[in-house]
Amino acid sequence: MLFIGLTVGFASAAGAEVGGRLAIGDFVIDASEVTIGQFREFAEATGLKTAAEKSGGGFEWGSGWERRAGWTVYRPFGVEPASLDEPAVHVSWDEASAFCRWRNGRLPTAQEWRRAAYTETRASSAGFEAGRVYRFPSGETADGMNTRDGDPWPRHASVGSTPPGVNGLYDMGGNVWEWIADRRGEEALTAGGSWWYGSEQTTADAMQWKRFDFYAVYVGFRCAYPSPS
Repeated sequence: MLFIGLTVGFASAAGAEVGGRLAIGDFVIDASEVTIGQFREFAEATGLKTAAEKSGGGFEWGSGWERRAGWTVYRPFGVEPASLDEPAVHVSWDEASAFCRWRNGRLPTAQEWRRAAYTETRASSAGFEAGRVYRFPSGETADGMNTRDGDPWPRHASVGSTPPGVNGLYDMGGNVWEWIADRRGEEALTAGGSWWYGSEQTTADAMQWKRFDFYAVYVGFRCAYPSPS
């Protein structure tokens, strides 16, 4: 199977690595969220200019949704990011989908995302029980996730900064919301909550619908792929 774009590691159900991929049943999923550096490589290769760039900036919640001048995927808070390993935000559903296609993938479905985030599939792993469905992507408690609850991260964190959770995946709960393949008309599903929300938004029943052409500092994504076997 050919993967186009940034070279990444691949992991079986035994474990995952930052920037790698994990096989779960009949699909494969990114172990961590797509980064600014990865998205920049895609945009430069395809000539993409994001909607946030064209419109002058992405959105943040203030007195309602407010556009922030100069906030884009490359400058998520209007200044140069501390690291290109920060998650790619200010990206619409269409732009996220295009990135995943460029890598011979797609956005994960809600069913796939829930399975990866909450059901441990590894035969053995420290702190997780094979076949068990957990309340949070971090396990039975919300410890270790980047949410608005007490943690070391005031905003989003670079991928791999938080401890790995269920299936060894990073930031399936907290950090940034993630676009999901599921659509209903003009809306697309997002999952996992973000650094701005509490832990209750990271549970399986807390997915949220957003306009597919929406882009904000709280929303990023990861990709899924066909199983190589």
